[in-house]
Amino acid sequence: MNKPMIGVLPLYDTDKNSYWMLPDYMKAVEASGGIPVMLPLTTDESMIAVLANTFDGFLFTGGHDVNPEMYDEQIRDTCGELCKERDRMEEILFEKVIALDKPAFGICRGLQLFNVILGGTLYQDIATQSTAEIQTEHKQSPPYTELVHTVHISNHNLLKEILQVDQIQVNSYHHQGIQTLSPQLIAAAVAEDGLVESVVLPGYSFVLAVQWHPEYSFTVDRYSRQLFAAFVRASHIASQKRAESSASA
Repeated sequence: MNKPMIGVLPLYDTDKNSYWMLPDYMKAVEASGGIPVMLPLTTDESMIAVLANTFDGFLFTGGHDVNPEMYDEQIRDTCGELCKERDRMEEILFEKVIALDKPAFGICRGLQLFNVILGGTLYQDIATQSTAEIQTEHKQSPPYTELVHTVHISNHNLLKEILQVDQIQVNSYHHQGIQTLSPQLIAAAVAEDGLVESVVLPGYSFVLAVQWHPEYSFTVDRYSRQLFAAFVRASHIASQKRAESSASA
């Protein structure tokens, strides 16, 4: 079986002016049967179009906060570090990827980004903005392999099809989250405090995002492995379809 090529969105270090990558993202894709490749950070739309057409699936990684200007809010003092270039690149890439119906898997920031691009809003800082009565631990201390809270999975969505359970335990390391869900997305899972923990874009083969970090828990948690396996499998199917289309052209 040909292994699908997975484009992994780069992380950016402002102080060092450098691209970098957490190895857990790459290792999880590789262990699931894909070939992970870190993408360049660019806002050149023609280059992004080439990337969208070249790779079989795309992993939208964690990292910087999504700029509140993208959902028409002023930046609060509690908002974290931003990277406008990354926001713009990922917005362009996401739109091209879904137009091609290629798999897109979002993790942490990736979930927040999908929601904002599709018209939703975020808590810039959950701890100071959320009014939920139930307190859920969303920003744990290391080790990040530890599973610290429950998420409840809704029926009739891609996440439920993959995991086949009603709830799971997850790790959690984020201070932002979905405040208003995009009308285009389905909430596939929620935490005990009601925060949306996973989203699915219906009508596409595989557009799924989670708020937790399955790349950290990949080696200790079978549900994390199932998520990456499903993503890589969907990317392989996309690769096969592209090959068949080229052969018949």
